[in-house]
Amino acid sequence: MALYSPPTDDSPMPASVAASLTVRNQRAAHADRNQLRPQDRAVHDWYRFVLSFPPHLVRDYLHRFGLGPQHTVLDPFCGTGTTLVECKKLGLASVGVESNPMAHFASAVKVNWRVDGGDLRRYADAVAAAAAKTLARQGFGKHPDLPLFDTGASAPDALPPLRVLPAQQDRLLLKNSISPLPLHRTLVLLDAMDEQGGGQAGDCGRLAMAKALVRSVGNLKFGPEVGVGKARRDAPVVDLWRDGMRAMAADLDAVRGCADVPALALAADARDAGAVLEPKAVDAVITSPPYPNEKDYTRATRLESVILGLLRDKQQLRQLKEGLIRSNTRGVYKADTDDQEVADHPQVVEIAQAIERRRQDLGKTSGFERLYHRVARLYFGGMRRHLASLRPGLKPGAKLAYVVGDQASYLRVMIRTGAILADLAQSLGYRLVGTDLFRTRPSTVTGEQLREEVVLLEWPRAKRWERQQPTSPPAFGCGTKTTTPSRAATARW
Repeated sequence: MALYSPPTDDSPMPASVAASLTVRNQRAAHADRNQLRPQDRAVHDWYRFVLSFPPHLVRDYLHRFGLGPQHTVLDPFCGTGTTLVECKKLGLASVGVESNPMAHFASAVKVNWRVDGGDLRRYADAVAAAAAKTLARQGFGKHPDLPLFDTGASAPDALPPLRVLPAQQDRLLLKNSISPLPLHRTLVLLDAMDEQGGGQAGDCGRLAMAKALVRSVGNLKFGPEVGVGKARRDAPVVDLWRDGMRAMAADLDAVRGCADVPALALAADARDAGAVLEPKAVDAVITSPPYPNEKDYTRATRLESVILGLLRDKQQLRQLKEGLIRSNTRGVYKADTDDQEVADHPQVVEIAQAIERRRQDLGKTSGFERLYHRVARLYFGGMRRHLASLRPGLKPGAKLAYVVGDQASYLRVMIRTGAILADLAQSLGYRLVGTDLFRTRPSTVTGEQLREEVVLLEWPRAKRWERQQPTSPPAFGCGTKTTTPSRAATARW
C-alpha cells in the first residue's frame, strides 16, 4: 500500500480528509512491518506461511539481546523456520520445535545448506525433462492455455484418464482447491522426482512443489481464513517448479559460507518442548505462537500436506491437531485437559465467562459457538504448559521474545493475549521486562485496531545480570552481507 503524498498546490485539505489519510498511512506503515523485504527473500521465500512474522523482526531482537556466535536461539513454534533461517544467516546456532509435519519439513529443508547449487540445477533439469516427456506422450503438452478437452489431437478419447488422489486423501482437501489438470501435472512431476531419487535435492524439490501448489498451481486464496478462489483450468506446473528450484540453487550459492552453522528443526509439541531440549542449552527465545482465534491453522498447509503425502487420512489429521496449541474450535477434543492449567486464573476465567454470557445473550447455539469459551481456556492453559515445560532448557538470564496479538474472534469479546501471557509467565517465575508494540491491525469482526506486540521476558539467575550496551551493533554474518539493526532495536534491553 503506497503512503499518501501531499498535493503540490497550496489548496487547504479538509480536516476530515487529513485525519482519514493519517489513519490510512499509519495502518500502511504498521502493515509494512510484517512484510518480507526484498533483501531478505533468500531462503526465507522458499516456502513460508502467508502470515509469517518477518525476518527483520528476528534480526532486531538478536541485536537487542546482544547475541553472538557463542549463543543458541530457540523458536518453540518455529513454523516454516523464519527464526532458524535468520539465525543461520547471521552465524548463530538455533533450534526449532514444530509439530505440523509440513511446516517441520519446510524448516528442516530450509536450514540444510549443504546441497550444492549446481547439483540442484542438474537434478531439476533432469526431473523437469522426464515429467515434460511423460506429459507430452500423454497428449497434455506444456502450455497452461491448453483446453482440457480440445478437438482433433486433444479429443477426449485421445487422452488418458487424469491422475487423481486416493479417496481418503482427496476428502481431506477443501473442495476445488486444485483443478483436475494441474493436479494431474503435479502427480506426474512427483513421480518423476521419485524416479530420479535425489536425496537432499529431492527434499528441495518437494518443498519447491509445496510453494508452487500454494502460490501458482492450486486455487487457494488467503484472507482472514484460507478459502478457494477462482479455479485455474491449467497451470505450467513443471516450469513453475523448475523456476523455484533454480531460485533455490542461486540462494544456496549465496549462503554457502554459512552451511556449517548449526540449525536443527525438531518434530515435537511446543507444550512439551522441554522434553526435546538439552538442559540449560538455550540463551534466547524468539517466537510467534498461534493466536486465540477461529483460524484452523492446519487448513493453511492442507493442500501441499495432502499432495506430498504428509497427510493421508482423517486419523493423521486428528493426530496433527492434537499436537497443536488449542486456538480454534476445530481442534478441540473431549479428552483435552489444558484448561485445568488456568482453572483459577482470574483473567482467563473472566474472558471465558464473558464469551459464554455473550453467546447466551445472542442466542448462539451451534456446536462451534458452544466451544468458544472452552477454546479460550484451552489456549492459555496450553501456553502456560509450554512456558512451564521450557524452563529446564533455559540458561540463567535467558531472554525471551513472544510475538502475540489481541483477538476479538469469539463473539467480539476482546482477548488481550500479550497481557495474559505476561501474567502467566510471571506466575511461573519469569521476569516481565516489557512489551513492545510491533504493529496494529483492524479486527475483521469489529474494525477496532488490535495490537500485535512483543512480550519480553527473562529467565532469572541467582545474580541479576546487567547487559552492557555495545557502542556499535555486534557484527553478524558468515559469508553474507552484514546486516544493521533498526534504531529501535539498539535501545537498551
